[in-house]
Amino acid sequence: MLSVKDKCRVANLVALTLLVGLVGLYSLMKPVFNGCIMSYMHPNYVPISTPENASPGKYGLYLYYEGQKKINFHEYLMKLNGVPVLFIPGNAGSYKQVRSLAAESHRVYQGGPLERSYYQEASLTAEEGGINADLVGIELPSQYSRRLDWFTVDLGAEQSAMDGQILEDNVEYVVYAIQRILDQYKESWDAQAREDAASIGNLPTSVILVGHSMGGFIARAAVVHPHLKNSAVETILTLSSPHQSPPLALQPSLGFYFAWINDKWRKGFHFQTTRTGQQIPGALSHVVVVSITGGINDHQVRTKLESLEGIVPPHHGLSISTTSMKNVWLSMEHQAILWCNKLVAQVSHTLLSLVDPKTDQTYTDSQKRLAIFAKMLRSGVVQSFDQKGYSHSLQHYDHSVLEDKGESPMKSLPNCSSNVHWINNDLQRDLHIKKTTITILDMDGRRRWLDLQKLGYGGKNYFLLVTNLAPCSGLRLHLWPEKGKSASVPVDKRVLEVTRKMVQIPSGPMLTRIESGGLNEQAHPSAIFLLGPEDMLGFRYLTISVAPRLSMPGHAPSPFMAVGQFFNPWEAKQDLSPLTILSSIYSEKDIFFKEDHPLALNLSFGISLGLLPVTLSLRAIGCGIKQSELPHVEAGHAVYNSMQRPCKVLCFPPVALAWDTTSGLHVIPDLYTETIVVDSSAAVLGSTPYSDRTNLLLLVDPHCSYKSSISVSLIAAACRIMLLYSPQIATLSIAVIFYALMRQTWFWDQDLPMPPMLTTIQLNLRMPFPFLPLYVVPTLVSLLFSLLVDKSLPPLASFTLMSTLSYLLSNGVMIIVIWISQLVFWGGAILQVFISKRWQAWRCYHRIFMFHCFLNLISYFFSSKVVKLVRAKLSIVVALIASTLVCFVHPAMGLLILLISDALCCHFALCRVVQRGEFSKYGRDGSNELKVSVSDFYDKFNGDSLLEERYPGNPESTRSFVDTQLEILNHQHCLLILHFFSMLMFVPSLMARWQRIWMKQRFPWFIDSVLCIGVILHGVCNQNLNSSAFLISFPRIGTKRVRMYYLYLFAGFYCFFSGLSLAPYKILYPLAVVGFLSFLLRICEKRSQGKGKAHVVEQKYSHRQ
Repeated sequence: MLSVKDKCRVANLVALTLLVGLVGLYSLMKPVFNGCIMSYMHPNYVPISTPENASPGKYGLYLYYEGQKKINFHEYLMKLNGVPVLFIPGNAGSYKQVRSLAAESHRVYQGGPLERSYYQEASLTAEEGGINADLVGIELPSQYSRRLDWFTVDLGAEQSAMDGQILEDNVEYVVYAIQRILDQYKESWDAQAREDAASIGNLPTSVILVGHSMGGFIARAAVVHPHLKNSAVETILTLSSPHQSPPLALQPSLGFYFAWINDKWRKGFHFQTTRTGQQIPGALSHVVVVSITGGINDHQVRTKLESLEGIVPPHHGLSISTTSMKNVWLSMEHQAILWCNKLVAQVSHTLLSLVDPKTDQTYTDSQKRLAIFAKMLRSGVVQSFDQKGYSHSLQHYDHSVLEDKGESPMKSLPNCSSNVHWINNDLQRDLHIKKTTITILDMDGRRRWLDLQKLGYGGKNYFLLVTNLAPCSGLRLHLWPEKGKSASVPVDKRVLEVTRKMVQIPSGPMLTRIESGGLNEQAHPSAIFLLGPEDMLGFRYLTISVAPRLSMPGHAPSPFMAVGQFFNPWEAKQDLSPLTILSSIYSEKDIFFKEDHPLALNLSFGISLGLLPVTLSLRAIGCGIKQSELPHVEAGHAVYNSMQRPCKVLCFPPVALAWDTTSGLHVIPDLYTETIVVDSSAAVLGSTPYSDRTNLLLLVDPHCSYKSSISVSLIAAACRIMLLYSPQIATLSIAVIFYALMRQTWFWDQDLPMPPMLTTIQLNLRMPFPFLPLYVVPTLVSLLFSLLVDKSLPPLASFTLMSTLSYLLSNGVMIIVIWISQLVFWGGAILQVFISKRWQAWRCYHRIFMFHCFLNLISYFFSSKVVKLVRAKLSIVVALIASTLVCFVHPAMGLLILLISDALCCHFALCRVVQRGEFSKYGRDGSNELKVSVSDFYDKFNGDSLLEERYPGNPESTRSFVDTQLEILNHQHCLLILHFFSMLMFVPSLMARWQRIWMKQRFPWFIDSVLCIGVILHGVCNQNLNSSAFLISFPRIGTKRVRMYYLYLFAGFYCFFSGLSLAPYKILYPLAVVGFLSFLLRICEKRSQGKGKAHVVEQKYSHRQ
């Protein structure tokens, strides 16, 4: 039946699966350096008492206190006058994880706000409500008026990401904790009022919620809880929290709970119509949500899951990656986001900036709070790359907002502060630049004039400047309609200062000297300045003024740099097609940049670097120095090694800025050899058509020539497949099982020998049929569904590539699972038959009385009426026991009973095959007495009744006993693997509930019980091979045959669609539907037997007796 090609195809598929799995696990297990520094603290936790009329339950509430001094808890609680903040830990998290945030906010409150900088700051876009916000930015306070009072909930370190009921219990306690915090402030306020305190302040009416991991979702679920008072929560900040779906979306009730909460959030922002026809804001119109994502190093929760897109409208929520966050610029692990000092400090400053100095509480205006979050957390570099023009891609301000208000974008920029003074400004020292490229290597106190008309000819109408000089204090830039004559900083209204258009980027590591006593390396850029044609419209000159260096005796001068250039961005753009990227797997793609190349080089990758990460190396091969002028280089060193040292003196270190639609901005300073990975999820349903493209902007010194080599990193690609597509591969594996069942029932329906599961998978992989129908049909249906629902299609090239790869890997996973399970069953059967054989021989030769009595006792037990009744209806007994456990204990326990029943059936069938081959020797040896007596006991103990009930014999059968037993094994083996994966979906929930085994338990969720009962019915009703088709009478149509392989085919299609949607918990839906339909058809069969009507199409054969 199988050809050599089929076997080679399976071998290659298994090798690919093992390669991807092992390489991916190896990459995931490697330690990651994130550059974070620990936060230190002196933690103390003040318990908040529970009122007498309330049940304390199993959770707790604490107030954090920073300091080494012992305090009286009651007196400290009676002096609360800050802004309440509640921290909610995540899955298996501790309430003590609040210590870094709380301790750092305490230090930040005492130290005051951040030092003022003059870089371009982020603001709200028009989509986020920027038209109604201050475009220049909200002025932050010079000192913080109120401290933050950090509360934290002790949720018992429960695994809320594994079980829906645990998650719901956590939400209910958080709702209680919010109300308890507000009541505690009321008690403190009353106590201070009785003592005539000098400054009591306003009584808080809302609590800021800060949630980590699942704590962020718990915070959102608490806001829409019916028992929470309106406006009790107005601000939510989440850290690495899943919002779109559970990170481990296996339990159906957990996925349903997520979908239900997200639907309530979508409806909460809609305007509601009263009975009088008046439009009123939604229940969540006052709430602002900010989601901070950990980036590429967060392996537990991906950025796609942390996005608020489709849940919270843009004018009420932001999603910010730590890689693009101001003063952070780092990707961090799931737990490191709680203690990374850079992030914790920035978050503390942001939360303190939300306090209104007039009321000493958070701003009531949601737009103002959102604008503060954008200004404090976002960098000035825009979070997504605009391919229409560079000027919109680097500076974070919205031109459309300003044009709608009738203002010029450039006129809205603020000038430098008057407190920043320069000395020795002299027009006689001005320089007039004649070239399109300008270089500044010292703070010489000069002003450089650039003629925009002369230098911007030939399409070079963009000007870019990279520098490490600080705006205002080190560098100033102005646009002039004509050449000025004043030596001072221009004050003419027609002269526009654009210094604060500079955008800050992270600088590289500390500089090193090339050799002792030699020159320093070129300084690392720390800022970008960009002007586009619309910015320079109406101006003739651009001046770059450099502050004079302040000499400090005994200190070596620090290196300074500024390199600017007029360039044409379209000349610097290079598209890398998907075919080019894929070909770089075998050979590197080399790109050469000659001297005087554009300062900004735009590389557009046709496949997202989140799917196929690339290793990019940038090597200097020339910098205007002849080879003869270089020092002697030993043999064996490349030209790159000889050119690298002097070029580091003349050219600044390259910088890369990568944009991705999902994860935003990634800045890579000091780029020479780096594996570039972005945390995107492009090739899934729901993604936008252009989400598969990653834009990489290289800032390289035009004085040097470079050789750039690009190659796909297979190790990083395997890691990304493991992280992003493990749920998809697992779900498609269930589709593979349904396809195998479909193939088996088709063979049985055609009166052909039923093939093993491994053979059916090999047959389904044949090209072009049936592989293409089984893959193409559900893929096209999913694309059509995405077009109708989401009004968009995912990137077809990436989507097709990754869905095909996932389907192939799922087949490889199932082949490995089949091999392992076959090895276990064959080993168990051979071992049992071997032991039985030895015991029989031992019984024959030794005639031990006790052993004979034991056999008689077992035989008597199995001959009793109760046991006979149970054995006669064993499937019904199994179904009743499993259903009882599913409804009253836990779904995993009931499915375990079904799994044990399937495993015993497989084991008994295989033992009969092995027994027939092994025990035949004794018949030839004349040991008939022993054979009959022991075989009689063996048949009773070996589950004959189970096999006979499920697979009744037929005297007209022409098949041998071994053939029938192997067919039983093949079919039951397929059902066993299907039920095994179904049980695995509830194992995480069972492990989470094990922590609460001694507590009062609730019944399992109704949806879980119903689906599991459907699985049990499927296992009981579809084990009889004679029932592969049903006859159903339709009105006006007549009697039609419903074949089981059609049901399995549609179930496989639905699982395929669920896998492409990254919703593994939905695979139980088709399995339960098939189970309930089979049960209903069985009922119809029983009722029609007395009327002589056949509802079941039976086969002619079974095993011969």
